[in-house]
Amino acid sequence: MEAKKILQVRGMKKYFPITSGFLKRTVGYVRAVDGVDLYIDGGETLALVGESGCGKTTLGRCILRAIPPSAGETIFTKQDGQEIELGTLPYDKLRVIRRDMQMIFQDPYASLNPRMTVLNIISEPLQCHNLMAGRKMRDYVMELMETVGLNPRHLERYPHAFSGGQRQRVGIARALATKPRFIVCDEAVSALDVSVQAQILNLLMDLQEQMGLSYLFISHDLGVVKHISDRVGVMYVGRIAELATTTDLFERPLHPYTRALLSAKPVPDPRNKSTRIMLEGEVANPANLPTGCAFHPRCSECADICKSEAPAWREVEPKHFVACHMR
Repeated sequence: MEAKKILQVRGMKKYFPITSGFLKRTVGYVRAVDGVDLYIDGGETLALVGESGCGKTTLGRCILRAIPPSAGETIFTKQDGQEIELGTLPYDKLRVIRRDMQMIFQDPYASLNPRMTVLNIISEPLQCHNLMAGRKMRDYVMELMETVGLNPRHLERYPHAFSGGQRQRVGIARALATKPRFIVCDEAVSALDVSVQAQILNLLMDLQEQMGLSYLFISHDLGVVKHISDRVGVMYVGRIAELATTTDLFERPLHPYTRALLSAKPVPDPRNKSTRIMLEGEVANPANLPTGCAFHPRCSECADICKSEAPAWREVEPKHFVACHMR
């Protein structure tokens, strides 16, 4: 049985400096991630949705320490139940922990080295961590290829010889090589055809059941999120507006932004006409956020307090969190 809360994120922030002039002085900051709190249970899938540029990918990379956060804590639970804060670890210890934390990237072609064979691509993490070598490593790579639905006889081929879906399977096999417990899936199916998307999603769900994996699944496709996730977090300009179980979020959305997103989801039934909620104005500028709630200039329920005071992050129902004054 997996330990509860394999990952906890507290007050995560990532600010990118804006420089100007000959001396490149900092004149402001882009608040890509601005105070995010979340947790992921062992064996579950937490999805992050939101418009492009809302900070989903940046948050995922900060969690993995692929980029250093500006503030906040990331607490990871090891196999033995020990909790460690990744930000305080020296590089050599962080390198060991990274065996348990991997990433599947959005573009399966750009994320694979075109000059490396599939054997070299999948075995690279094993070599980096000195886990395996020689014939044993080759046999293990062939076993991984079978696990993700690839023909082991193709291990000497290069990425260009595969289709998009097959290349993504190579990326998944590479992520699985070190036997991780937590994987960040960054738009892992958005670059694929719909039929191939379903195959990759089913593969990810099967692997999760077989290996007890935990996923942070980053996506903008609500249909995909509804299919694969246990809980869903909705992001808006660097902050999470609402977080709930998948059923609760789709059936009882509480935040006005969440309701607007769900209303834009196509309904595959010509007899059932949904009412689209049209948001006025533009997405808030993360380099110059409005006072109070960042969503208030576009919100139909905006009150005076929304313009002056940022809403607190509250659990309004069991496992249903929202940042809104009106809830």
